[in-house]
Amino acid sequence: MKYTINKRVGFSEVGPDKEIKLTSMVNYFQDCSTFQSEDIGLGMDVLKERGRVWVLNSWQIEVKRYAKMGEYVSVTTWANGFSGLYGTRNFLMEDRNGEVLAAANSIWVFMDLVKGRPAKPGKEDIENYGIDDPYPMEYAPRKISLPVEVKDKPAFYVKREQIDPNHHMNNEQYIAEALECLPEGMKVRKLRAEYKKSAMYKDKIIPKVAEEETRFVVELCAEDGKPYAVIETIGEK
Repeated sequence: MKYTINKRVGFSEVGPDKEIKLTSMVNYFQDCSTFQSEDIGLGMDVLKERGRVWVLNSWQIEVKRYAKMGEYVSVTTWANGFSGLYGTRNFLMEDRNGEVLAAANSIWVFMDLVKGRPAKPGKEDIENYGIDDPYPMEYAPRKISLPVEVKDKPAFYVKREQIDPNHHMNNEQYIAEALECLPEGMKVRKLRAEYKKSAMYKDKIIPKVAEEETRFVVELCAEDGKPYAVIETIGEK
C-alpha cells in the first residue's frame, strides 16, 4: 500500500544554493514512513507495547534533481518485501508535474526490545502495510566495501539535539556528520548508508574518510575503532 505526504520546501531545509539539503530529504523520507506506520495502527507506541521496533539497517538514495526553496513536492513510500527478520521499502520524491526528483530503497530489521536482538515479525506486524512492486532502480548490495587507506577527521561528541525518540542518534544525523567530511561544493548524486550500531548521547565519534575520485566513504567510528555507521557518497565536485 503506497502512502504519500505533500511538502513545501522551507527556508530551514535548504542550503546556500536554495536547494533542499540531502539531510532534509532524508528527514522527509523518514517522516513519511513514520506517518504511514502511525496511520495504519502500527506506530511507535503500539510496537513498544509489544516490545518490538523497526530499526533502519541501510539506505540507498539516488538524487536526480534537488528541489528549490518554496517548491511543492510529494513524498511516497511503500513496503516492497518482507523476508525473515527484514523488511524493505522504497521512497520517491516527485515535483508537481510528477517528475521523480529522488528515489530510495531502505532495509529495516525487526527488533525484540526485551531480548535486544532481531526477531521475525508476525502477521500482525506487517499485513497492514501490504506489498507493492519494487521501484525500478539499480539496487546496490547492502554492505559497503571499505577502502584500505583512510584519514582521521576531528572527533565529535553526540549532542542532545541529535537524539531521537528511541534515545539514539537520529539516522539522518549520521549522514549530516558524514557530509561535513566532504569537500565544499560537492553535490551528492548517490548515497548509501549502512548502520552498524546505535550511538548515544555524549558518545565520542571519530570520522575516518577515504576518497576515490568522486567516491567518498566515511566511517563514523567509536573509540574502539568499530563503526557506528558507514556512509558512501558519489557526487560532482
